[in-house]
Amino acid sequence: MKLKPDFIFESSWEVCNKVGGIYTVLATRANTMQKLFPDKVVFIGPDLGKHSNTTFTEDSGIMTEWQAVAAQAGIKCRVGRWNIPGQPIAILLNSQQYYVRKNEIYLHLWEDYGVDSLHAYGDYDEASMFAYAVARLVENIHNNFLNGQRVIFHANEWMLGVALLYLHRYVPQVATIFTTHATTVGRSIAGNGKDLYSYLPGYYGNQMARELNVDSKHSVEQKAAQNADCFTTVSAITARECTQLLERRPDELLLNGFEDDFVPAAKDFGAKRWMARKQLLDVADCLTGGHQPEDTLIVSTSGRYEFRNKGLDVFVDAMARLRALLPAGKQVLAFVNVPAWVASPREDLADRMSGKQPRGAALACPYLTHWLHNMETDRMLQMLKRHGFHNRPEDNVKVIFVPCYLDGEDGIINKHYYDIVLGNDLCIYPSYYEPWGYTPLEAIAFSVPCVTTDLAGFGIWAREELNAVATIENGVEVIHRSDTNYHEVAEQVAQTVSRYAQLPETEKEGARKKARQLSKKALWKHFFAAYERAYDHALKNAKKRNNI
Repeated sequence: MKLKPDFIFESSWEVCNKVGGIYTVLATRANTMQKLFPDKVVFIGPDLGKHSNTTFTEDSGIMTEWQAVAAQAGIKCRVGRWNIPGQPIAILLNSQQYYVRKNEIYLHLWEDYGVDSLHAYGDYDEASMFAYAVARLVENIHNNFLNGQRVIFHANEWMLGVALLYLHRYVPQVATIFTTHATTVGRSIAGNGKDLYSYLPGYYGNQMARELNVDSKHSVEQKAAQNADCFTTVSAITARECTQLLERRPDELLLNGFEDDFVPAAKDFGAKRWMARKQLLDVADCLTGGHQPEDTLIVSTSGRYEFRNKGLDVFVDAMARLRALLPAGKQVLAFVNVPAWVASPREDLADRMSGKQPRGAALACPYLTHWLHNMETDRMLQMLKRHGFHNRPEDNVKVIFVPCYLDGEDGIINKHYYDIVLGNDLCIYPSYYEPWGYTPLEAIAFSVPCVTTDLAGFGIWAREELNAVATIENGVEVIHRSDTNYHEVAEQVAQTVSRYAQLPETEKEGARKKARQLSKKALWKHFFAAYERAYDHALKNAKKRNNI
């Protein structure tokens, strides 16, 4: 018989804190969870202040009895709702009080599990003290109100490893799930320019952690994976990585689904797409001093600023190669939407776009929308210069770097990412290291065909769903990528964009429809069954641990 939880705690540094893809995983899944477990799901995140936790609304009327008990125990938190579809309960924790006990906490982790916190640096302390606060919170609620019920604690990423280990040791009745969305060592190997895939069977996680100076993060991640009642990850490619580097094979694959409620209704889609395209073309016109034709092919890439891992180098290289492949009369405008070290929005560009200053010749740096603190050393700017992207009116391929979060208030674009991505004709994500990949999934949800690789979890899934016919004409082109075929990938991306640019409009429309159809197969209603299996697995293992 499959066991179901009575209550679920799920925690991540990205609860009510939009940092990266895990925010999207949790925020889109919450609606499905609320329907299945109404107000029996509590998301726990860090209290970063009212100006940072903007999607959180405090509500003193929720869990009032527990709030009184927690206050007596000295737990500092805010209770309320996460302002996302489903409006789940959320608790934001302040963990400052635990820093004075940091060494004691780390000593217990070493004695109980052999977690090495000695070489910690950077965000390790902040994450670990937050995780400890999470554990004490769950312990308090469980012991006072949930004893005897089937309770799940779901920890996301190494940052919550301390919480899982504490509960495993001191509140063994709580069943634990640990999900790694990317291993610390795997990401570090890839990000440091080493070959990850060819040599994976020869890598030893602890040794590589020492070599790459990520000992402490890897240590807590590995111990959490090994001690969880159910260990999970997000794709088959990352499962192989976990098995080798964390020395435990995942019990379940929790593919990253989504809800498409952020996609405009059909009646509004055309107008929103036109507005997005108009804004993107206007940015290019103001920067370059030229005029982009209405039929300009708009392409983009986006994600974290991980130059090799996200394939940003391949993207720029491909755009450089594309210049020689486009037939006469074809124009491509390529955007790199990747947050960097932003200093300020460009006042000269903002003035042109608002009409305060007349348009004329190209602005200085006609490939950049915001000034950076590190103009001389930024890798994207260096690569654009190296490839000679001057964005002259006569250039058939122009590349524009948008180095900020598209949150609607960046000072130049002033639209949210979702209000801009649908203006693209193609999205390109030639990733080297990508355990899943939300950006291509979001693109196809907006009917934008995309290019990805078979080193991305999403790419593997898309190829399987398309029965290996993963071409741009079918909505997603999945390019084979390895440790050694960088130039072949760049060439294939360029060839794909050129081919798509020359397709008849009817075939482009067909590709857009197929992209949208494929995205519907990734809705949470199709993927959530794996979570139900994970809950069952964790609850049964917890019963065994407690000899019940």
